[in-house]
Amino acid sequence: MAEFKSGFFVGGDACNGRILVVDDEPDIRKVVKMTLQKAGYDVLEAENGEKAIEAINSGENRLLLDVMVCDIRMPKVNGIEAIAYFRQNYPRVPLIVLTGFPDTDMATSLLRQGVVDYLVKPVEGDKLKAAVARAMEQRELAPL
Repeated sequence: MAEFKSGFFVGGDACNGRILVVDDEPDIRKVVKMTLQKAGYDVLEAENGEKAIEAINSGENRLLLDVMVCDIRMPKVNGIEAIAYFRQNYPRVPLIVLTGFPDTDMATSLLRQGVVDYLVKPVEGDKLKAAVARAMEQRELAPL
């Protein structure tokens, strides 16, 4: 069976899916973006939860977002608030947490709420790509 490609095109090539990376650290966003782009994903960036909410609600992004990778500690709208917003308004978009401040209780709570994975910075590229692949599978299996 051929590898799944989403139904939209970027630069003339089929794309594996669209990922929104939300992190206040530009270097982290850059590394995550490069890693996921090399794996064939289209990557959007936001520097905090407020910008992520703006990005998802602008244009046709809401129709095309496949996965969100989100930091927790950020200015303005933090990761917990952004995740709550996305769970409420976009329940079919799988969420992955990527944090530099691991907290076992928070991880357990978020995973119980349906977050696909809880990753700790710095994350290995293969681990990140595997988490995104699991999230994409979950999205494909989610009921409409």
